Amino acid sequence: MTAAPWPIGEIDRLIHEPARLVIVTILNAVETADFLYLQRETGLTKGNLSAHLTKLQDGGYITIEKTYKGRIPLTICRLTDQGREAFRRYRQYWQTFVKKTR
Repeated sequence: MTAAPWPIGEIDRLIHEPARLVIVTILNAVETADFLYLQRETGLTKGNLSAHLTKLQDGGYITIEKTYKGRIPLTICRLTDQGREAFRRYRQYWQTFVKKTR
């Protein structure tokens, strides 16, 4: 048996999950995004979004800053350098995959 040309183990599972992929894609395009913006753009519930953000934060891919705008709580998310690099590698993996499977 020969080795698979595209080992599944090379896929970044933290980013590969669809909801987290959308979150990371959004954060890659902006400097920061607040929780409500991410919720609106992803269509996730507050609890679901919060769980995915926590996983990305625990993986070192995003930072989460909790602050206030006046009296209103504000949660600001930012992609870290590690997260940006992981997303770049993820995109590169799939771009190469598509080119080689044409």
